[in-house]
Amino acid sequence: MNIILLGAPGAGKGSQATKLKEYYAIPHISTGDAFRSNIARGTEIGVYAKSFIDKGQLVPDDLTVKIVEERLSHDDCKNGFLLDGFPRSIPQAEALEKIAKIDYVINFVIDTEKVVKRLGGRRTCACGETYHVSTHPSNICDKCGKELYIRQDDNEETIRNRMAVYEKTTAPLVGFYKERGLVVDVDANGTIEETFQKIIELVK
Repeated sequence: MNIILLGAPGAGKGSQATKLKEYYAIPHISTGDAFRSNIARGTEIGVYAKSFIDKGQLVPDDLTVKIVEERLSHDDCKNGFLLDGFPRSIPQAEALEKIAKIDYVINFVIDTEKVVKRLGGRRTCACGETYHVSTHPSNICDKCGKELYIRQDDNEETIRNRMAVYEKTTAPLVGFYKERGLVVDVDANGTIEETFQKIIELVK
């Protein structure tokens, strides 16, 4: 089963990807991980991608497509995959159609205020642990004892800006895939388990 995950920042794609890859026994592929893998292995496309990343520039669509295509050629993708963070634009989606057949596009539908509450309540530790004020009211990390902090991209203004950027650039993909009858809209306002059960019921 070949699945694309679409949804705004904070919609819960990462949490669901972890559960879905275990449920369907298929790999969760993010473009970030694919980039890092190629860079670490020193592949030709990895070296080329690094030349853009090192300058703080966006990696061109054609190169991003090549990196995704290379990842999808691995043996672990023979029975399916979860794509997260790709495609991000209509041209990327059109290119993907030439590479792989997509079975479902899971569109995580969530209220903006819910996202602000979710991300705005997130606290991070220098050791890598993350918490949420709703379940971890303490400002101290349980793992290492250091003080937690709010990431710069977790303040309300930044979160709302990220949502606006998503609506402008990525949301049109929902229309693209709805025209192809591939979109499954999932209410992502509930708990992780509630959202997971909805996906399982809708994706047969």
